[in-house]
Amino acid sequence: MAVAWLDDVRSADIDHVGGKAASLGELTAAGLPVPAGFVVTAGTYREFIEDAGIDEELFAAVDVDHEDTEALREAHERAHELIMETPVPDDVREGIVSAYRDLGDGERFVAVRSSATAEDLPDASFAGQQETFLNVQEDALVDRVKECWASLFSQRAIYYRNRQGFPHDAVDIAVVVQEMVPAEKSGVLFTSHPSTGESQIIIEAAWGLGEAVVSGSVSPDNYVIDRESGEVETITVADKKVMMEKDEETGETVEREVPEEKRSKRVLEDEEIDELVELGERVEDHYGTPQDVEWAVYDGDVYMLQSRPITTISDADDDERETAVAGTNGGGSDGPEVDSSNSGDVLFRGLGSSPGIASGKARIITKLDHLDQVGDGDIIVTEMTMPDMVPAMKRASGIVTDEGGMTSHAAIISRELGVPAVVGTGSATRELEDGQQITIDGDKGTVREGAEPEEEQHEPIEEARPKTPVKPMTATEVKVNVSIPEAAERAAATGADGVGLLRIEHMVLSLGQTPSKFIAENGERAYVDELVDGIQTAAEEFYPRPVRVRTLDAPTDEFRQLEGGDDEPKEHNPMLGYRGIRRSLDNPDLFEHELEAFRRIYEMGYDNVEVMFPLVNDAEDVSRARELMRRAGVDPEKREWGVMVETPASALEVESMAKEGIDFVSFGTNDLTQYTLAVDRNNERVADRFDELHPAVLKLIGDTIETCRELDVKTSICGQAASKPRMVQFLVEKGVSSVSANIDAVRDVQHEAKRIEQRLILDSVR
Repeated sequence: MAVAWLDDVRSADIDHVGGKAASLGELTAAGLPVPAGFVVTAGTYREFIEDAGIDEELFAAVDVDHEDTEALREAHERAHELIMETPVPDDVREGIVSAYRDLGDGERFVAVRSSATAEDLPDASFAGQQETFLNVQEDALVDRVKECWASLFSQRAIYYRNRQGFPHDAVDIAVVVQEMVPAEKSGVLFTSHPSTGESQIIIEAAWGLGEAVVSGSVSPDNYVIDRESGEVETITVADKKVMMEKDEETGETVEREVPEEKRSKRVLEDEEIDELVELGERVEDHYGTPQDVEWAVYDGDVYMLQSRPITTISDADDDERETAVAGTNGGGSDGPEVDSSNSGDVLFRGLGSSPGIASGKARIITKLDHLDQVGDGDIIVTEMTMPDMVPAMKRASGIVTDEGGMTSHAAIISRELGVPAVVGTGSATRELEDGQQITIDGDKGTVREGAEPEEEQHEPIEEARPKTPVKPMTATEVKVNVSIPEAAERAAATGADGVGLLRIEHMVLSLGQTPSKFIAENGERAYVDELVDGIQTAAEEFYPRPVRVRTLDAPTDEFRQLEGGDDEPKEHNPMLGYRGIRRSLDNPDLFEHELEAFRRIYEMGYDNVEVMFPLVNDAEDVSRARELMRRAGVDPEKREWGVMVETPASALEVESMAKEGIDFVSFGTNDLTQYTLAVDRNNERVADRFDELHPAVLKLIGDTIETCRELDVKTSICGQAASKPRMVQFLVEKGVSSVSANIDAVRDVQHEAKRIEQRLILDSVR
């Protein structure tokens, strides 16, 4: 018989129906929501080529050198010609059409999907190797089945089988015919991280039919769920430019622009995520191994369209897995093993779909016949990772795409081949030049300018490196202040325990424009990119040591000097005015761009970054800032965050602020001193009255440290006074958690802290 119904198919039938159909039969039997359908068996295909006498010529035509792109193209064309020009026997045609009519009223739209007998196997996915056709009706059904048969000899399929060691004459192909789900939203789900095996469920979702996601023609939303807790760790809402759907007039599958109001709208609701997670876990429980699942949602119902084993999970031990996942959507606790911070400026950011770092010449590929131009070590740059590019991937050192997600079929194959890939960059093909030297990081999803350079010695860094090589061991952490990201490398050379203060305002001021002006001329993403670049520079240099980043705190007089500063209010004393968290809370839309930068930094794997809010006065300020952080996708329960204590009000209200969930406070002694003593630190007439060691200032600091110790809130200091021995002595004696000093004072402060700690120990036992 030419066909078999999915209801009757099981995994033991894989030789007859192929991997996809066998899986769909298993899912159907397990009670999962699978659309009804049947399969044109692999035996039907084999009888077709043998009875027509084209089998020997077919296999001879594809017996070519798989590294020869031209030979592959010719082999595919000849195989396709042989199959498509050979008529299907009448009894086979009638069997297929009869089964189609039994699906419904004879006018149903169906999906016609290849199911090879060497496909969706535990050690080789063969993902995307054969064709799929959507929205097919009776008049085109048999021809689409033949197209699926012919796709067994596509360039990518020939290449892949050769590399996997599968003889061409030993592989047959079945074809699944299923009722179409006119998906309103669809995508892919991995029940474990596809590269590392981490206990995370990763869902990618887009509007319309799932073909846009698996082909890589759209950058989908990305949702990462912790399997242990069930909590959503990160949500990345993409700019979804296109979608695939059925044209109501012609019935054909067409690509259309996503309506403006839905382009940046989140695809999945929380309830849908929960349902998908539950279905994914049921599928994995059924098979007993991590699964890659295709799904669709229509009229409120979720349908399972396919499931295959994940074949790309590394066999590395747990430590290696943690290292590998760092930088990919917030996973992992260890930093990247390879430091690419010196590989030039970041040109593009996307999703890391295949891990690793690669440098090479960008080879812009806009047509498949350009693949011959890809030489050994080149980096393929293309609009989307089309499966036909697989033969060239072996020669390339990396892949960069404008569109696509980390769970597209071509991304799966790039991981299998071990080729680093960055997808969804937006415009790499239009803005990179052919032959341009670039470095890509498939873990963090970055494309940098230039090749990774040889290690160089920089005199300023050597000057900052401690002359005494042995670092004093102290219970009190000694961190370093970093005014600008460019100083991060020199600061790291001090051996400090981390960064106690990295100022975002210095990144903004260096733009020469106010944030509003810069965004108006360059766009929101460009502004966020600038912040991400600056934070990443320090975070990468210090990883895994913590880097505490303070949100924008620029007085109006500083902003007024920038282009666009005419709109800034004129204040009698800007130090007492519109700055710090009060400016941020008053302009939440602008503030959200800063928080978006933090969200992206966490997705890139920099879990050493801590968020710090400046010039807070009370719990209300903290509560409002925390809510905005949560709305921006930065989970205050999972990330380290805290506040500056710069006013007497914040020192006196620290207990109520602690109840809002802060992890730390950091004393800004410059502001705390001026607000406590009524001394403008920018007024030379009263400069002699500015004293950070004034008893009133020290009492506020000491009482705050004592309260925070009781409440298990860490304390630090990042003002100028942290470099003074007398202040260090006071802080260490009070039990401060950390001290952040200027670059040139780090080693001195380390020795001072050690001396004080030793004296305290001796005093306690004498």
